[in-house]
Amino acid sequence: MGLFDQILGAVANPNQQGSLGQLGGIINTVQQLSDRTGADPSTIQSVLSIVGGQVRSALQNKQATDGNEAAQSLVNQYAGTSPNPQAVNSLFSPQIQQQVAQVASQRTGLDAGIVQQLLPLAVPLVLNFLQSGANSQNPRTGGNSVLNSFLDADGDGDVDIADAIQMASRYMRK
Repeated sequence: MGLFDQILGAVANPNQQGSLGQLGGIINTVQQLSDRTGADPSTIQSVLSIVGGQVRSALQNKQATDGNEAAQSLVNQYAGTSPNPQAVNSLFSPQIQQQVAQVASQRTGLDAGIVQQLLPLAVPLVLNFLQSGANSQNPRTGGNSVLNSFLDADGDGDVDIADAIQMASRYMRK
């Protein structure tokens, strides 16, 4: 089951934190980023996909060294739709931040400085998606189906935030 299927499952499951309001908030924030930068939404989704890949690596490292609950704790602490520079600094070293900005700039044509400015909002957005699978009664437990799917325990690499945002956007328009 893909990441978006896990997100929809979380939305439909009253025991998980996911909701249509949460998806709508994420999609609205992507649109606001698009409006603010003058870039089309697909470009912003591409940036989020690149950021998501780095978030995934950082959370996989956290999971490997400190366990599932530590990764879930980072998601819970920094998920949102508001800028949070602490979220970026908690997951990425300054070198990784620059690397993400350079890669996103090369792939999307956005200026690396603009991408760097987007990071404090992009990282919490990605984490917000991941938070949707957390248990609504006890979000600190590691039983987050969306996060587990994102971290892709089976290693098949079939995970992409941009695809999930695009599907969520289509789903919300129905």
